[in-house]
Order: sequence, then C-alpha cells, then structure tokens
Amino acid sequence: MIKAAIFGASGYTGQELIRILSGHPEVKLVAVTSRRFAGLPVAEVFPSLQGLTSLKYQNANPDQISDICDIVFLALPHGVSMAIAPEFIRKGKKVIDLSADYRLRDLKTYELWYGKHSSSKFIKDAVYGIPELYRQKIKKTKFIANPGCYPTSIILGLAPALKKKLLDESTIIVDSSSGVSGAGREPLTGSLFCEVDGGFKAYKVGKHRHLPEIEQELNSLAGKKFAISFTPHLLPVKRGILSTIYAKLKKDITLPQLHALYSEFYAKEKFVRICPQGVYPNISSVCGSNYCDIGLAIDPRTKRVIIMAAIDNLIKGAAGQAVQNMNIICGFEEDAGLRIAPLYP
Repeated sequence: MIKAAIFGASGYTGQELIRILSGHPEVKLVAVTSRRFAGLPVAEVFPSLQGLTSLKYQNANPDQISDICDIVFLALPHGVSMAIAPEFIRKGKKVIDLSADYRLRDLKTYELWYGKHSSSKFIKDAVYGIPELYRQKIKKTKFIANPGCYPTSIILGLAPALKKKLLDESTIIVDSSSGVSGAGREPLTGSLFCEVDGGFKAYKVGKHRHLPEIEQELNSLAGKKFAISFTPHLLPVKRGILSTIYAKLKKDITLPQLHALYSEFYAKEKFVRICPQGVYPNISSVCGSNYCDIGLAIDPRTKRVIIMAAIDNLIKGAAGQAVQNMNIICGFEEDAGLRIAPLYP
C-alpha cells in the first residue's frame, strides 16, 4: 500500500480526489493541505465525506508532506504548482500535477497564454497524462502533467480519426459545453445560481487557455501543425462536458466503417465507451464516473463527420484521470478505485 497526499485539497477537484482515494484498495491517504481551512476536519468542509476520512486540513510545506508520502497530487491553481512541484521532484516523490503548469511543451507558448514560468527546466520531464494515448510513457515516469477537462474530451474524440488521416484538419470546429463546477469553488458572480440557472452562453471565444493544449496534442496525433476553432459554453448544470466536433472528411467512409474504426481503436480501453450507431452521448450517462462516451455521425450532404464526446469534468477531466495515471505509474490495476458506475438519474 502506498501513502498519498493532496496538496491543495479544498476545491472540487481536491474533494473528488479525497473521495476516490479514500476508497482506493491500494492507497492510504495520509495528508491534505489547505491554508484557508487549516485545522478543520475535511468532513466539516465537505459534509459528503463524513465517515470516509478523519483527516484534517494542514497548512504544511512540501518538506513536511514529502516526509510522510510516496506520491502527491497537486490540486493547485495555474502558476502555483510550478513553485511546488520541483520540491517534491527533488525529494524523489511521484508527482501528479492537475494544473496547466507542465502541460505545454513549448515554453514560449506557455508564457504567451499563462505568464512567466519559474521552473521551466522541469517541463521536459513531465508526461502528458492521457493513458489511452501515452500509457507506455506514463509507466516510465514519476511526473505527470494531468490534462485539462476540455482537452480530454476533444483529444479522445478526435484521436482515431486523426491517426487514420480521415480529416481535413483545417476545417475542425469544436463546440464544448461544461457544467459550472469547471469554474472552481471560488464564489464568482458568473457562477452564482441566479446567473447560471436558465441560461446557456458561450465564453472566452477563441481565447480559452485550453486551446494551445488542445492544438499541441491534436498536432502531435496528426503529425502536422494546424489550428482549430474552439468555443466553450457554460451549461446550467453542476458537472459534465459535452464536446461536439465537426470536420470535413478527406476520404469516403461510411458510418459503420467509422464506428468500427473507433471501436477497434478503443477496444482495450476500460474508460472509453463507443455509443451504438444512432445513439449519442449524454453527460447524464457519465457524471460521477471516469468514463468518456463517444458518439459518431456522418452528414452525407456536407461530407462532414460529427464526433460527440461526453465526460465528467471533475472525474475523467481531472481527479479520476489523475488516479488512473497514479494506478499506471504505481503498477496497480488501471481501474483500481475507479470502478464507479455513473450516477443516474
């Protein structure tokens, strides 16, 4: 059994990590940190965890946490992890960073979208943690850059088609819609119930920080550089992401052939489910789970493919994928602690 800690565990992602790790058969959760809630029991901050953990939040530094854990999850804001991760890496700890600080391999691109990087020399050591695509690299590393939520749904949705060079990459358009929990737990006006309920809107059109991450991975899959159009939307629900992806086909392919291609590509993957032909994914079918559901359609009039991918932004888009990565680097069964059926209704 390994000892795990969560550095920065007071947000929704931290709460989900606590929930999953508390029931993991191979893990003992030994510490959770939060400056704001230091000294308070976790179950007081998150009553849903009552009876699952007796831990209290600590205002501890990396040295103190390193002394008691084997692996650490960094559930910290962008720009904060870069000051913390190196401390754990130097101590020889396994590190899974859920911020964007080490996702982008090009330093100039990172600094264009996020600002100055204070520990850029560690970027080359981080493995981008989508297990379905980079499992062999993940097995050999101690440092994971856990992907963003929007990128996870889009990359998994497009990977088979890009690998088979089916698409005119210059025509890719992505509309993604996310539940409000994607904005975090801070009390922001735009996330208030009265601001969100009954609404549905686009935001950060063409300038969302996940865009360079998405393009980096799609370019790698296609073996060429191209840009996409990406528009995120805010759904009046708590959690879940549905990404709808459009692109022109370069090759003639029928829907049964496309369905067979995707089914074969993900045949051995425990957390990617291809919907039956004519059935399309629904966020209500994945919420609370680590699944990504993918649906497919072809518009014969326009020769466009439409790919739909649904995930829970807090699980497969964050905490669940982080635990999946931990399972791989620690040699556990990949679905350990994640054998959770989606919540329905």
